[in-house]
Amino acid sequence: MKRFVAVAALSGWAGLAIQQYLILYSRWSSDASLLGGLISFLSFFTVLTNTLVVVVLSYWLVKRESAAKRFFLAPVISSGIAVSIVVVSLAYNLLLRHLWTPEGFQFIADELLHDVMPVLFLIYWWRCVPKGTLRVKHIAGWVIYPSVYFAYVLLRGHWLGQYQYPFIDVGSLGYPQVFVNAGGILLGFIVIALAVVGLDNRLKSP
Repeated sequence: MKRFVAVAALSGWAGLAIQQYLILYSRWSSDASLLGGLISFLSFFTVLTNTLVVVVLSYWLVKRESAAKRFFLAPVISSGIAVSIVVVSLAYNLLLRHLWTPEGFQFIADELLHDVMPVLFLIYWWRCVPKGTLRVKHIAGWVIYPSVYFAYVLLRGHWLGQYQYPFIDVGSLGYPQVFVNAGGILLGFIVIALAVVGLDNRLKSP
């Protein structure tokens, strides 16, 4: 299993590195701020969630104990991240994939971050995360992450006039529709979270 986790972590870091390079290269080619490109890179829910995923995988490979390792490898935290990465994959494939056709390195990064890593992390969660500790009440903590992110992108979009995803583009859709879209995604998040909690309890050791 250690080899599998190592490959998964390497795949995640590679996907993030390629995506960051593509964004920074695009900014450099257009004489735009590289710092702005880095901020833009870190403003995508996909990037943030994949970063959390590879941090968990990387800590699992590290032998040295630390407070950070115990935090990220705690079943409640790892399971919440699993829910988020599943949402990343479903939201992309259902709402965004049809909007463009990436090629070359962009295609590689796209597949790694939206399709490959969610599957690999779910396998990791299934095989490596201790089961039997999750409760429905933990979902309340998990939804803080996407909720804070949603507030951030609305605020960022209001300041810059740029929104990271078309389904939360207030300029095109207006606030009522954006909140409806966000509510639908949050509902999906909760449904997936309930499924993860159910699986956790079903898979717990006797």
